[in-house]
Formats: sequence, structure tokens, C-alpha cells
Amino acid sequence: MPTTAPAFSDATASDSALRRFLFGLPGVDAVGLEARAASLGTRSIKTTAKAYAIDLAISMIDLTTLEGADTPGKVRALAAKAVNPDPTDRTTPRTAAVCVYPDMAATAAAALAGSGVKVASVATAFPAGRAALDVKLADVRDAVAAGADEIDMVIDRGAFLSGRFLKVYEEILAVKAECGAARLKVIFETGELSTYDNIRRASWIGMLAGADFIKTSTGKVATNATPANTLLMLEAVRDFRAQTGVQIGVKPAGGIRTTKDAVKFLVLVNETAGEDWLDNHWFRFGASSLLNDLLMQRQKLSTGRYSGPDYVTVD
Repeated sequence: MPTTAPAFSDATASDSALRRFLFGLPGVDAVGLEARAASLGTRSIKTTAKAYAIDLAISMIDLTTLEGADTPGKVRALAAKAVNPDPTDRTTPRTAAVCVYPDMAATAAAALAGSGVKVASVATAFPAGRAALDVKLADVRDAVAAGADEIDMVIDRGAFLSGRFLKVYEEILAVKAECGAARLKVIFETGELSTYDNIRRASWIGMLAGADFIKTSTGKVATNATPANTLLMLEAVRDFRAQTGVQIGVKPAGGIRTTKDAVKFLVLVNETAGEDWLDNHWFRFGASSLLNDLLMQRQKLSTGRYSGPDYVTVD
């Protein structure tokens, strides 16, 4: 089973050790955090930089459908859009991945075979995470066996909020072990963690347990990705790499719908973690409707006029 980063092995030796470590992290200045996020969000970019940012954002999208009414046909259509987002312009980048439930992973894998677009699958009783560990691990095994390249797991927020931090850590370790070659994204559901200090602690638990990405949200609650909570997580991965040499990705998800929103997040990445994270191997957007707006803005830059939503597929 994977172990924590050597520099922090003592921190995860016991429940009390992990608690001491987490509560020894610097407290978050909420006012300062929100002010910095708001300030970075006002940065303006020139037309050439905007064109670059739009293409970069498209390449970072995990194009997502996570509905009870999902069908194989819908997943195949979404996969086709991920591979060829704008049929009128073949220079449009492909998205990073298509994200589906485990029972749709095989359909997505077949549709995306040879395209370079990854198959991401939510698991561990997404979105609530309310299941026994053996059920969660079976969920992961099924998704990986069906062809998932990436697993998006949810943490046990009940365990976290009741202070059972080692349980959360050990569950992530167990899921990571089942992933094999698949990369693991750990979802905190930041809207349910109540405080920025809790988001910082959850970020460190995920990183110590071997997450390849830390992710804000499921997209299924009222408060999802925000500039402030994403900034806080970017600071965490930056600090973790500085201390361990290990780079970890960040994925804001839920509520990012417009090109303007996406550009704000890319500025956060560049100004906080740095250029090394401006790549879809290290930064993703969990989104379903964002791609359409990016495509419309891309068409506007190339043609000088808006094509309108009727010229992009409706998801």
C-alpha cells in the first residue's frame, strides 16, 4: 500500500500525531484570502493572451455527465464532443477527459479509444460517500476494470467533520492502492467543510495520502468551486511541492460556466502555484456547460461575431 511522503511520515503515525500536524498548520486569514482571490480576478488580459487562455481552458476540461438519466448514447455523444469540440474548426483542442459514473466507464472508454482523451470515473459512493469501505473499493475496482484512466473519489465528510482524520487518510490510501495505474482525484466537497482552515487540513490529508489531484467539489451541493477555496488549495500544492518535491494537481468543479470564470481561475493558477501547473496534467476544470461558452468566445475571436448557443451542441 502507498505510504505518505517521507518528509511527513511521523505526521501520519497515529490519529493523535495527524491531529497535531493538522492543527499545527497556519490558520487561514479568511479576509486576506478572499481579498487576494478577488484582486487576481480583476486582471485583464489582451486578445492574444485570451485566445491562448481559451484553448488552454478547453484542454483542461473534464467534460462531465453525472445524472441518473445518463444513457450510453448520451455518453457516446459527449465523448464525440470531447474529441472534436467544434466540428467547424479542427484546430480546437480536445478536452482532457470525459467524466462519468462507473457503469458508463466502459462505454466512454470504447468511444474514446485512441483519442488521447482520458476516461475519468467518479467512485466511492459518489456524491455522498456514505457506504462501507469494501463497497467503495469495489466501486473503484469496477471503474478501473471498465477502462477508467482516472478515479474521482469523495472523502467521508462525516468522519472529517467529527475529527476522525486518520480514518479519512487511511481510506484515501486504500482507494489509491486500488487505482493501480489510474490517477486519483480526491474530492473534499469544500461547501460542506464550513471553514477555510478545514479546507487546508483536508488538502494536506489528501496530499499526504498520495492523491494525484485535490478537487473542490462534486458539483452536487449549493457551494462548489470558488476562487477563494481554489486559491487556498493551490497554495497547499505549492507548499507541498516546496517541502517534498512532489507535484499534485488541482481540480475546481461545479459552478464554473463562463470563459470569464475560467480565465480568472487560470490567473489564480499562474500567480499562486506557477506556470508548472498550467497544463492539463496538473489542472482541470470539472464542468459540463463551460465548454459551450469557451467555444462561442473562441468563434468570436476568430470571426469577429458571436455564433450564439445554437451553433454549439447542447449538453
